[in-house]
Amino acid sequence: MSHLRETAMMSKAWPFEEARRLLKRYAKGAPEKGYVLFQTGYGPSGLPHIGTFGEVARTTMVRRAFETISDIPTKLLCFSDDMDGLRKVPTNVPMQEQMHEDLHLPLTKVRDPFGTHDSFGRHNNARLRAFLDQFGFDYEFASSTDYYAEGRFDETLLRVLERFDKVMEIMLPSLGGVDADRVHTYSPFLPISPKTGRVLQVPTLERNLDKGTIVYQEPGGEKVELPVTGGHVKLQWKPDWGMRWAALDVDYEMYGKDLIPSAALSSKICRALGARGPELFNYELFLDDKGQKISKSKGNGLSMEEWLTYASPESLSYFMYQKPKTAKRLHFDVIPKAVDEYHQQLRAFADQDEKARLGNPVWHVHGGNPPVSNLEVPFAMLLNLASVSAAEDKDALWGFIRRYAPQASPDTHPDLDAAAGFAVRYYNDVEKPTRTYRAPTAQERAAMQDLAGRLRHWDGATDADTLQSMVFAVGKEHGFEPLRDWFKALYEVLLGASQGPRFGGFIALYGIAESAQLIENALASAPA
Repeated sequence: MSHLRETAMMSKAWPFEEARRLLKRYAKGAPEKGYVLFQTGYGPSGLPHIGTFGEVARTTMVRRAFETISDIPTKLLCFSDDMDGLRKVPTNVPMQEQMHEDLHLPLTKVRDPFGTHDSFGRHNNARLRAFLDQFGFDYEFASSTDYYAEGRFDETLLRVLERFDKVMEIMLPSLGGVDADRVHTYSPFLPISPKTGRVLQVPTLERNLDKGTIVYQEPGGEKVELPVTGGHVKLQWKPDWGMRWAALDVDYEMYGKDLIPSAALSSKICRALGARGPELFNYELFLDDKGQKISKSKGNGLSMEEWLTYASPESLSYFMYQKPKTAKRLHFDVIPKAVDEYHQQLRAFADQDEKARLGNPVWHVHGGNPPVSNLEVPFAMLLNLASVSAAEDKDALWGFIRRYAPQASPDTHPDLDAAAGFAVRYYNDVEKPTRTYRAPTAQERAAMQDLAGRLRHWDGATDADTLQSMVFAVGKEHGFEPLRDWFKALYEVLLGASQGPRFGGFIALYGIAESAQLIENALASAPA
């Protein structure tokens, strides 16, 4: 066993803990299928959202950790439940009337409101795949419509028909409360009506095991017999989930905390079909700025495209790594912190030993090979620079950056160049409309006048640490207790924010004379 593998077997990083749990599944040897199968599920009834990406990113982290401690090959299957009927119309898509006309059709039969694909399901599948491809994920994409139609589930569907009563015994107790009436009409099989093409939630009237068919009644009263194979029916989603685990021999899958009861039912169904269910991991949900669960049909929270408008994809992966068992707000204001923390971890990685590296989030973000960070200026500081300089593009920021870091250029420091562009965009789109500046108190005004005067006559070193010490001294001499109130006042009066990076670093970046002028202008415009 290599030293890396030995260290990984002891690592407390959550992907390695999950990988070791999965490895126990095959302590006696590799699976008969020849590989360990990781699966993620996606319901394309709404536009792909950032939580969908998070599930793939986190699953990939566990997969890479598993590959570090085992020689068993792996695969990742991204499965789209695109044969589901459209139960409600997402509010964030066009052609609302047309969408309402297509209610209850399989998603791959619902007309694409964007007009780019042959169905709404295929449109959303394409958007998800394009995004995953952009991140370089190694995965196989699977369409429920295709798998049903191609007969890949036929053998297991016939087993569901054979063990119909057992499946019903598992499902019926879960239909209490608002679903109580469904006890009398529920069936795990959902026929696809030959007449209307819609997915029907109707009772199964007869089961013919020899023919592999069911009989149901159309809304108009006609009795119809359909085979359960070949894509003529689909399963309700909880039986479908368990059936899929059994049919594909899935080894590992993640799901949101809200699906814990559903996963328990699907696990029972999988066992009822004679298969061992996968190792499961439930994660906490992402919340929007109001503390509500992010929903693909509502389109609340951040979209994948919005994050990438203001930050790198790697910073998003870093955010996804953090504490998957803890609910997190996923709104615009988390982006700057994620960017700066990601680069802090990149800078720390080079000097860490193997144990610390395996516990560093960037090891998992980059599959063990993180790049070197060249973000010489923190993203939060670039945001403040964009604010005070009224920059409209990143070129305006580079004039300040070159003075602070003469060795840097867009060519030699691509991370910094990208971050400058992101910062200008983020400030103008997100922060500028909401930034509020306040007038200083008498104590703050006196201290700021003192600071401006010292900057005007400054002849000491111009590095960030020396300037920070000088700013610190001004606050102390003017009686601020605690001193963080002094720095908070600087941020609120000068930058319209309640917190920010070290102010000495900001002065070094923006310029000593420019910082003095900034203070003087703020004091002149504020009421005395």
